[in-house]
Amino acid sequence: MSEFFSLTGKVAIVTGGGQSIGEGICQRFAAAGAQVASLDINLDNARVVASKIGGIGVLCDVTKKESVVAAIAEVRQQLGPIDIVVNSAGIVGKTATLLELDETNLDQVYAVNLKGVFLICRYVIEEMLQRKYGRIVNIASIAGKEGNPTLIPYSATKAGVIALTKALAKEIAGKGDITVNSISPAVVYTKIHETMPKATVDYMVSKIPMGRTGRIEEVAALVHFLASSESSFTTGQCYDISGGRATY
Repeated sequence: MSEFFSLTGKVAIVTGGGQSIGEGICQRFAAAGAQVASLDINLDNARVVASKIGGIGVLCDVTKKESVVAAIAEVRQQLGPIDIVVNSAGIVGKTATLLELDETNLDQVYAVNLKGVFLICRYVIEEMLQRKYGRIVNIASIAGKEGNPTLIPYSATKAGVIALTKALAKEIAGKGDITVNSISPAVVYTKIHETMPKATVDYMVSKIPMGRTGRIEEVAALVHFLASSESSFTTGQCYDISGGRATY
């Protein structure tokens, strides 16, 4: 039983791994035996997480090709070929109606949430195809499935992540044991919620049939399954983790 979902011998990178959901995924992977690289735009945060799990912290600005290429090269040099990729880096952006937004608001969110996923996938996939093995898990959002008012850039880019996942999965299907999946969490409790008005949190929770926010460890558990070798016949999927808010 202890061997189920083992990641022993696997090398994993987690973008946005310096905090929140990304940190939780790093911890889960390390506990399962993986060698983990926490990639983050804040190198100090990445290194703190890495120090807790015996991994490495690597600077990575997912919006910049040069930074992505350099980060991936550093991981390969220190840990070896990359088996598992989790694209967890993301930003919410400005909360406002469309009439209150301009193109810079969209550009900022797009650069991290969608372009960042594209770049990471672009520069890991060739090696996965050569080795005929890989697991890619992209963190999307319930907003990408349903659309959240006053979060148009966020909703649109997360929908793009879901579509990118499906397209890439079909593109490489049958070319080895390589899968590409995404997950769509509803609101997951993190430190940011401690700074939000209680009424705002209550409103978000009211949409969840289970009547609570998700927990980071619950998200990490789902990602762990999708990143494991046992998840070998599942690809192109968007897994819901919303406490029943979306059942499709």
